[in-house]
Amino acid sequence: MRRPKPSKLAICARLRAVVEAKLEVRWSPTQISGWLVDTFPDDPEMRVSHETIYLSLFVQSRGALRKELTRSLRSGHTTRRSKGHTVMNGQGQLRGTLNIRERPAEAEDRAVPGHWEGDLLFGKRMKAIATLVERKTRFVMLIALPNGHAADVVADALADKIVELPEQLRRSLTWDQGKEMAAHARFTVKTGVPVYFCDPRSPWQRGSNENTNGLLRQYFPKRTEIAHYTQAELDAVAAELNGRPRQTLGFKTPSHALDEALR
Repeated sequence: MRRPKPSKLAICARLRAVVEAKLEVRWSPTQISGWLVDTFPDDPEMRVSHETIYLSLFVQSRGALRKELTRSLRSGHTTRRSKGHTVMNGQGQLRGTLNIRERPAEAEDRAVPGHWEGDLLFGKRMKAIATLVERKTRFVMLIALPNGHAADVVADALADKIVELPEQLRRSLTWDQGKEMAAHARFTVKTGVPVYFCDPRSPWQRGSNENTNGLLRQYFPKRTEIAHYTQAELDAVAAELNGRPRQTLGFKTPSHALDEALR
């Protein structure tokens, strides 16, 4: 920072244009940096670290990128902030459940596709959509809940979505202790998919879903209206997210990873 060195993004218009285009479709700086290496393996000019992108967005003296692109970042902040803490709320115990420790080993080590994590994503007036994330590939599915999130409604909506999948992608579902899954037996009867439940106040046990819900807040910020989204609109959001490269997948996209796993 002390050296008056011009930013690479300020010097290279081609690199700057690519980075800005990916920020506009909500890719993170880390995703962009990894994707550039994979996409331009023999072009050293098309390299930039995620920290350089952040600096260009947040530090005025490094502002090669358009400032308004900060709104496309996952946090939505216009300045960098330190991470705070999260308060977790306990929920009542459910009946007749399978604990996460009873889940097959292949689900735990992500050896095969077909093991899902799920949760509700809430918006204004306690309206919600259901989110499902496949553990091996991080592939996302979103489910509209226009009739509310009572247990029987959620069970039926999830079942209708899950049965659209090929059989090899219907192995298990992991959920937290939320009462919206009180009708888990009904879901299992309809789909043949067992439901495993995390320990109380342990959202980290379904970390792929927690992380994905964080990404989805770019599309559905807290305290905004969520009820009017149609299933077609949710499918479009899921498709965009499944087309974004993930660092944990070696910067492959979830769609690509799922295709490879099925093959």
